[in-house]
Amino acid sequence: MEIGIVGLPNVGKSTLFNAITQAGAESANYPFCTIEPNVGVVAVPDERLEKLAALYQSEKIVPTTIQFVDIAGLVKGASKGEGLGNKFLSHIREVDAIAHVVRCFEDDNVVHVDGSVGPLRDMETIHLELIFADLDVVEKRLLKSRKLAKSGSKEQQMELDVLQRIKTLLEEGKLVNQRHFTPEEWNLIQSFQLLTTKPVLYVANVSEDDLGAPDNPLVEELKAYASEEGAQVIVICAKIEEEIAQLPPEEKAEFLEEMGLEESGLDKIIHAGYKLLGLITYLTAGPKETRAWTITEGTKAPGAAGKIHTDFERGFIRAEVTPYEKLLEAGSDVKSKEMGWTRSEGKEYVVKDGDVILFRFNV
Repeated sequence: MEIGIVGLPNVGKSTLFNAITQAGAESANYPFCTIEPNVGVVAVPDERLEKLAALYQSEKIVPTTIQFVDIAGLVKGASKGEGLGNKFLSHIREVDAIAHVVRCFEDDNVVHVDGSVGPLRDMETIHLELIFADLDVVEKRLLKSRKLAKSGSKEQQMELDVLQRIKTLLEEGKLVNQRHFTPEEWNLIQSFQLLTTKPVLYVANVSEDDLGAPDNPLVEELKAYASEEGAQVIVICAKIEEEIAQLPPEEKAEFLEEMGLEESGLDKIIHAGYKLLGLITYLTAGPKETRAWTITEGTKAPGAAGKIHTDFERGFIRAEVTPYEKLLEAGSDVKSKEMGWTRSEGKEYVVKDGDVILFRFNV
């Protein structure tokens, strides 16, 4: 999974990126300090792994990972090539989802590209540039589609209808949302590679004093807008995330408790990202390693097996499945089987989050 961190210049994108990847992307108080997208791969925290590893006395733990891409700040006119617009648009086209960082703090020492802090205005700036870029793509495609639809083909007629509806949405200043289309139409839309179809998560970057405060008007303004889109808002303080990132694991929990936080901003973003993309985790465990695997919700057992190796999918026989909680309660494979908590599942079994699986295959 690849999440692109986007936003206007100086909203805290690179500070957040530095914190969650500890990759040291340059962060400075001027636009376009992030010119090439910085990429960082981080382990997805999952407390189930350590408990399973202890149960199996595994030699090593292998978590699943998530990739973050810090993309250059965008300004008005990006869709026409202003600033680093062309780079921004090409990089955002390649990610699976967008974490849109919005500045929700006042600080005279940090320059705002528009001269003042305004979350809705900032969001609109980026949305409009994505919309303008997509309108250009849709209008070009419509020219071709109108000619092909004259053949009377049902598929070509559907494409023309979908493109016209997309054009109307974009002209109304709306993002292209899945709820406006049937599953068949949405599958077609995915082939257009439009920027406005990317799932979006909003990240409100607040000051240290405002973190946890219930009445930040800038955050409330952002939440009200996001709710209309059906989107989620994660509130973080990028500066605090930088501090957390530098702490050893044992001190991290203590620091979060002192700050009154249940989890770090990284954990919040990962959990929200998984939900946004419909992802779940299944687990494998044994003496050699305990490992987490990310799959799309709704994946059947052979497809999940294929994540480990294509041979597992091709020669799939069955999956021996135990829910994580039941395995821990039983205390061993043998006991779990005795209790009837370990099941033998076939090709039609839909894997669930937290399933501990042993695949049987023959090639």
